[in-house]
Amino acid sequence: MYNSQLTRLIRALSTSEQRELRKFITSPYFNQRTDLVALYDWMTSHQLSEAASSKVQAMADLEWPDDMLRLRMTYLMRLIEQYLIQKESEMDDLSRQLLLITGLRKRRMDAAFVRQQKYIEQHLAQHNTKDHHFYEAQYRLQWECHEQMIAQPAHVDHLLAASEALDTTYWIQKLKLICLVVAQQSVYTTAGNVQYEQETIAFATQYAPKEHSIAIYIHCYLMMRHPEEGAHFAAFKQLLLETATHFSKEDNRSLLTWAVNYCVRRINFGQKHFYKEATDLYKYGLEHGLLLENNEISGYAYSNIIAAGLQADDTAWAYHVIQTYKNNLPRPLRESMYSFNMARYAYANKDYNGVLELLQQVRHRDILVDLAAKTMLIKTWFALDEYDTLQSHLDAMRNFIHRKKILGYHRTNYLNIIKYTDRLLNLNRTDKKAVEQLRSMIVQEEHLTEREWLMEMIR
Repeated sequence: MYNSQLTRLIRALSTSEQRELRKFITSPYFNQRTDLVALYDWMTSHQLSEAASSKVQAMADLEWPDDMLRLRMTYLMRLIEQYLIQKESEMDDLSRQLLLITGLRKRRMDAAFVRQQKYIEQHLAQHNTKDHHFYEAQYRLQWECHEQMIAQPAHVDHLLAASEALDTTYWIQKLKLICLVVAQQSVYTTAGNVQYEQETIAFATQYAPKEHSIAIYIHCYLMMRHPEEGAHFAAFKQLLLETATHFSKEDNRSLLTWAVNYCVRRINFGQKHFYKEATDLYKYGLEHGLLLENNEISGYAYSNIIAAGLQADDTAWAYHVIQTYKNNLPRPLRESMYSFNMARYAYANKDYNGVLELLQQVRHRDILVDLAAKTMLIKTWFALDEYDTLQSHLDAMRNFIHRKKILGYHRTNYLNIIKYTDRLLNLNRTDKKAVEQLRSMIVQEEHLTEREWLMEMIR
């Protein structure tokens, strides 16, 4: 019983939802079986603990045989599922209003239908979000109006409006799915039908001039499929920043993620000006609450935002983010991530002693954060001319990496950082041939995130 679907579903509800659910199952409209209320009360009062929620214990406490217990668990499960449907429907007021106008039409309540029609039309006119839900609602309203006027077959205005709204709904959804496929293909090597994509994009482009919600997905697709053509990114970014209210928070978060990922790929190809582009996008994301889930920001997002700001020489804004969003970090890693990013800020301001002090407070379980901190120490010891300390640090870091077997390509990158820093330490700068040889090796190295710093140290 502890591992039953019913038990897991009840445990997935919040405390307030469990209280609300009890009101639901005690309502005579939804349920008239007192035995289901008794079963629910027993399950919640025993806190669904593994020991107390055994089937034997339930049978003894409720005085039901095994077959009756299982049957009532099935009924209760169906009732909770009905509650979840009701709960979700209550969150979408527009869908409920459309269901109401359907009910009024079927009962030939003509005057009430017209009032409800005007109410929905006013609601849609004031609606900021222009995503597929908006156009689907327009389609459903126009269809209901057509059905209401079915006795006037010559009147086709509502059918034409319904057709146009349905087309727009389809294209937004279709283009979103295509963008999702391309985004996945950029991470995982999967097959795709590029010809079909191109034909779809070409056909949808005719709608772009009059509908931003379609145009933005077209530019998003072209940006991801043709990353070398910067005009698509520029058009996509402009539409994203201009039409924030056109999309739901979920859609906005996806669009923002694709734009940032594009910037990261361009940065990885050496186009450092995309740090500024990424910073603009992060500012947009923070302003619209897209980077927080339940008022919490992930450690990775927090660090990536600050890194982009520092690399874009927007240090004042990076410092603002460090301080403003510290308390939005998950509590277990809050102090460590705060200290790590304050160390980054200190390094950007050449406060090397501050870097050393702050990094002593970084205690993070994530090996990549640990390695990033160790890399910052490399650059700090080098800036302080503490070459003996740096050499010891490189040896210790190399041993640390060799002990870790799950780093993937990160292993190669960090070992390369160590290798070229080591060679830099032992470089005879009066030997122009040796200097040029090291510079050439660094330029040609495939996995090397600190390439720019190493080249600067050579210069």
